[in-house]
Amino acid sequence: MPLAPTALADRLGRWSSGRGPLYLQLAARLRRLVDQGELAPGTALPPDRSLAAALAVGRGTVVAAYEQLRTEGRIVRRQGSGTRVAGPARDRPRETTGAPVFLHLLERQDADVILLACAAPGAPPPVLLTAYERAVAQLAALTGDIGYHPSGHPRLRRAVADHYTRRGVPTAPEQLLVTNGGQQALSLLARAFVEPGGEVLVEAPTYPGALEAFRERSASLRTLPVGLDGFETAVRSPAHRPDLAYVVSTHHNPTGAVLPPLARRRLAVAAGAAGVPLIDDEVLAQLSFPGYGTPSPLAAYGATVITVGSLSKSVWSGLRVGWIRATEAIVDRLARLRAVHDLGGNLPAQLAAAELLPGLEQWCRDTAADRRARHDHLLAELARRLPQWRVRPVGGGQTLWVRLPHGDGDTFAQTALRHGVAVLPGSGLDASGASKDHVRLHFLASPDDLTEAVRRLAAAWRAYGGGRGGGAPAGAGVTARPYERSADRRNPVRRTG
Repeated sequence: MPLAPTALADRLGRWSSGRGPLYLQLAARLRRLVDQGELAPGTALPPDRSLAAALAVGRGTVVAAYEQLRTEGRIVRRQGSGTRVAGPARDRPRETTGAPVFLHLLERQDADVILLACAAPGAPPPVLLTAYERAVAQLAALTGDIGYHPSGHPRLRRAVADHYTRRGVPTAPEQLLVTNGGQQALSLLARAFVEPGGEVLVEAPTYPGALEAFRERSASLRTLPVGLDGFETAVRSPAHRPDLAYVVSTHHNPTGAVLPPLARRRLAVAAGAAGVPLIDDEVLAQLSFPGYGTPSPLAAYGATVITVGSLSKSVWSGLRVGWIRATEAIVDRLARLRAVHDLGGNLPAQLAAAELLPGLEQWCRDTAADRRARHDHLLAELARRLPQWRVRPVGGGQTLWVRLPHGDGDTFAQTALRHGVAVLPGSGLDASGASKDHVRLHFLASPDDLTEAVRRLAAAWRAYGGGRGGGAPAGAGVTARPYERSADRRNPVRRTG
């Protein structure tokens, strides 16, 4: 079977963001994938028309790119047998990630492209620099410590424990494992709980990094609506009990939804009764807008809930400090798994994080008005330039979940990239395949960048609507508006209770 066109399109990354003819840019990126072994010898490539449709380009662009690689001897094209990477077929190496959310991070920095795909603060804030100054002073006085702490430095474990205790969830330091960010936390949990081929319950849509962590374990992903609605029924049969369940309960990525207290209680109690480990991803929980409270973690309603947290979204993504809150037995097991891979995290970063934690809630309150202003600015620009797009306001977090009126997010993302803006197509966030008509945008960029990004998106939408993507006719539009409950029952608007 040929490689799926959408899968290859994902692996191509930001292939068309450079300069020069499109066919040469496409050939250059394909050449790199072949030379790096990402496209192994014997791999069947998509047919011309299929790949052209996935990339939202004319068939001639793909034909010319393939022909360029054929003349170089990198691919073989034969009538009736299709296009293959040159060389005898062999066992392919284990695949690396093809998720766009990660591939965008691996691309070189490109000043000509506005990145609305990867949601994270754009620069370290002054409070982080102050925290590092204090951490350096502590390092200077440190003696009798070789710096290996697989469970995390005691000062940071205590600071995180106090953070949860202040939020109404009494926590001991022994219940905390410090990780290199939230992504490592998810990978460790997948390794600890998911057997190859085991089932994981996830929301549709959800954070794509979690999906990749579970797929890396060859998990079977079973989807439920946002909030894991229907969880009790899904775990009722012992024969179909999942290895793990994952939910983003507060400022859900990507929809922004917040699970109400009663639903939190029901979910936590049901998971405990069924014996299903339930991960509550709280990385975005502190990012409420003014006037929106931060609800209690799911762990407040069930002692068996496993909580994942991080400073990457609330402070800076370059501060690779996250954690797992769980029972002492689970933390001890995770520490043994973690020690094999990196012996422990960066000690200066952990000491800086320990300085930040006592003031984290205040820092997030101080920055909430600015986040809200950027959210409102992006919504206003979308309403002005792309009024046909359907998008609802949120009460916090970092992203907007946009439904396109026509076409699909994958091919539109390709068109947007050629207009100088990178967005995340919804298909990569939804294991059920039901969000292909969505894209995710973040609103953390400056107002000027958001304005320019929407201007480019509007130009891309006009081009997309007049081409093969099935988009709206150029210039058509109505008002951008919140989702209506009757129009999108899978992702109803939810607020904290």
